[in-house]
Amino acid sequence: LPGPPFTHQQTPRKMVYYGQTSCEQDTERYLDVVKYVFSCYKKEVPLVINTMGWVKGEGLLLLIDIIRLLSPSHVVQMDVCDWKAMPPLTPEHVHFSAGLHTKGKQQSKCKQLGVGSMESWKYSEGEDVSAPQHKLLYVHPEFPRAGVAGEARVHSGILRDMSILGYLGHLQSPDIGAVLPLHSLVPYQVPFNAVALRVIHTDVAPSNIMYAVNASWVGLCCIPEEVRCQTDGPVLLTQTPVCDCLGFGIVRGVDMEKKLYHILTPVPPENLRLVNCLLLGNIAIPNCVLVGQQGIEGEIPYVTSDYNYSI
Repeated sequence: LPGPPFTHQQTPRKMVYYGQTSCEQDTERYLDVVKYVFSCYKKEVPLVINTMGWVKGEGLLLLIDIIRLLSPSHVVQMDVCDWKAMPPLTPEHVHFSAGLHTKGKQQSKCKQLGVGSMESWKYSEGEDVSAPQHKLLYVHPEFPRAGVAGEARVHSGILRDMSILGYLGHLQSPDIGAVLPLHSLVPYQVPFNAVALRVIHTDVAPSNIMYAVNASWVGLCCIPEEVRCQTDGPVLLTQTPVCDCLGFGIVRGVDMEKKLYHILTPVPPENLRLVNCLLLGNIAIPNCVLVGQQGIEGEIPYVTSDYNYSI
């Protein structure tokens, strides 16, 4: 309602960096993240849960899991014209349908004497009889092509880039003037052994980890365990933690001699003191940031024009 998200960004009360644009690869961690973030909700104000657009196949089952886990008071379902794949998410449907990671309640039939052909339903012993009690608000559009995905993926990519650029805008001086290129801003120096490191979305050999981290978008996170390292680092995590993310940054450079990460971030220093983990996901720095670097002669760092598309 107030405009595109990148125009009015706010610091969240609780945030986890999932590190991917789709949760298809790791739905269990996605549910763990949802539960972790939801655990800080104290019910002092109404909460609007904006679910994602993946509502086919396993995405629909995951949506049923989320409704079952979070027990909302209302579900607003916006349907697509002439699309029958998604049933109305009534309390009964959610109660009896299996999700991706949660089971639906089983109904057992029994004929009772004196009822004739009428069948009554009863719950199996030991089952929780408390069905979801949400109110379903069902919006069904009448006009053709309403809700058809079309170029949604392209648009979401553009909006994601705009959100990243809007976030990086906080690095600029509030004075109206020329926008400074990122490579002219002074980065923070972070010792290798001061923060743990983890690549979320794929396995990277330890010998290649610094190539992966350099010139990358990272989540600045806080894990409860103290980061201890007998050497000068780096400290590599073997599993992706579900932990608080305090903001984001760009690893602008890696100094292998002095064992330092050079990080650009608008996160205020008082919050940066809490950061002890860098999470690298599948979210890329917008191309325009790399291609549009001013004052560069010859080849642009980190940008390859001579690229073999047949690989």
